[in-house]
Amino acid sequence: MRGISRTRRSQGYAGLVTEETLLDAMDKMDKAVEHVQTQFSTIRTGRAAPALVERLSVEYYGAPVPLQQLAAIQVPEARMLMVKPHDRNSLGAIEKAIRDSDLGVAPNNDGVVIRLNFPPLTEERRRDYVKVVKNMAEDGRIAVRNLRRDARKTLEGFQNDGEISEDELDRAEKELEKITHEHVDKIDAALGRKEAELLEV
Repeated sequence: MRGISRTRRSQGYAGLVTEETLLDAMDKMDKAVEHVQTQFSTIRTGRAAPALVERLSVEYYGAPVPLQQLAAIQVPEARMLMVKPHDRNSLGAIEKAIRDSDLGVAPNNDGVVIRLNFPPLTEERRRDYVKVVKNMAEDGRIAVRNLRRDARKTLEGFQNDGEISEDELDRAEKELEKITHEHVDKIDAALGRKEAELLEV
């Protein structure tokens, strides 16, 4: 993309509009990849990780608040999370949010902190999680391809309006295809890492 930028600048306005469109698509695709990676972090492996509970919505004084804003989350042991609320009055609400979530872990509330003990995953549960992350990855790929389609429409609109030539359109579409492949590859690599993590006993 850096090399493209230099050649585009020498081509004036046409180069500028195609470069802007490609950079915009790239930025949005980066966000789509980040979203998939964030989703992956909420799927538990055999180890305890703060990401499993950070985004849980807790009803706090009548408003939903992410757990990470209400408590410090620590990992004292490989299979244990400790949740220490900043305000002790929120302890019950946090415990309820954990119970109501799909974590499948019973919170242990001692009146000061909540401890979560994660049992080792069964083979069947690991396989279920692999299916879930594969679906998340596919949603991510679809999002990236939709962004490619939107960018292509924009570029074709420039060509129809006479703002860029057919050659410019062809060059930009090839670059767009390359950017798309790079982002799909990033999702596939993240999926591979997550699968390996889930199947590691």
